[in-house]
Amino acid sequence: MKFSLLPLLALLAAPALAAETPDYRKAENWLCRPGQADPCSGEASATRVAAEGAVTLDLLPAAKKPKIDCFYVYPTVSTDPTPNSDMVADLSEKTVAQAQAAPFRQACRVFAPLYRQVTLATLRDRLQGKPVSADPALGLNDVKAAWADYLKHDNEGRGVILIGHSQGSGVLKSLLQQEIEGKPVARQIIAAYLAGHNVLVPEGKEVGGDLKSTPLCRSATQTGCAVAWVSFRDTMPVPPASLFGRPPATAPAGMAVACTNPAALAGGRATLRPLMVNRTGIVDSGSPPPKWVKGRNIYTPFVALPTLLSGECVTRENANVLSVGINADPADPRTDTINGDVMIGGQVVPAWGLHLVDMQVVMEDLVDLAKVQGQSWLRQRRK
Repeated sequence: MKFSLLPLLALLAAPALAAETPDYRKAENWLCRPGQADPCSGEASATRVAAEGAVTLDLLPAAKKPKIDCFYVYPTVSTDPTPNSDMVADLSEKTVAQAQAAPFRQACRVFAPLYRQVTLATLRDRLQGKPVSADPALGLNDVKAAWADYLKHDNEGRGVILIGHSQGSGVLKSLLQQEIEGKPVARQIIAAYLAGHNVLVPEGKEVGGDLKSTPLCRSATQTGCAVAWVSFRDTMPVPPASLFGRPPATAPAGMAVACTNPAALAGGRATLRPLMVNRTGIVDSGSPPPKWVKGRNIYTPFVALPTLLSGECVTRENANVLSVGINADPADPRTDTINGDVMIGGQVVPAWGLHLVDMQVVMEDLVDLAKVQGQSWLRQRRK
């Protein structure tokens, strides 16, 4: 299969589909929300595997009475055969919420609307050059409606962290542009974590471009800012066919793709704190998990691998990416690799980099960042 990676939100010119906006007063239209049994409140324990092979259990307990909220929009995972997904959560939508959103319950209440996203079927058709009829505006309008419902009925003046990946990050970027920036609600945005999506800024600048008044986060106590990155292995070049990390040809001159390392917002290389999912990747093309440690079977949903990964935002092959390295030691019993590559026919598709695990490779960094930024926002509100 020949891959030509195209951003899903470029499909905005597709014909609109007439459909009634979902009623987000109905619990079934939320993938996750406080007070219901859902993927964000279920099993989320982690096995920590030290370099020397020691294994410990961490239950990743939910915060008691968290004072901030998280609003999560999931990536392209729907297995529905239609161009846009329906409003019934399939297994992949549930498992990606567990992987990407459940860990944040240590810091916040988690809200995650279902939305009629552009499906994997449409993505595959696009990558094969087939005509598509999906309408990305449909999903964006759903998320706008869910956001409005959340603000009216659940927020009560609380601070919010926006969390997205891939298509979800693109939707949240549009939500920021259209519904938040320049409006009073912007004061309630603690941060936006926009993983796996090209967020454009003027070269050498912290604000401007896609987001007019939301700067990049450069310290853990900064609020009202954005964290954005796309990840590639240190050992894998960013191919010319990949649009991750590079502005599209239609972008104005002087624009660059933002990269902020959640483990080192000010810049430089830092140890990453991954929380890998203990199964095949978040979509069915993901590479299988490695044997995490010799001589032990691990059954928890997550696996933490202290000191194994490091990362730095760098410019290489004319792309700005979070370059992820593995501090491998063949002499110790712990794994010397991670999964997360897109696989087709057993072969890695280099153009996607580590897209499937953009969030997992820095998940514990993100959760701790959410805690610190949340506390900072609360202190500012008390002044």
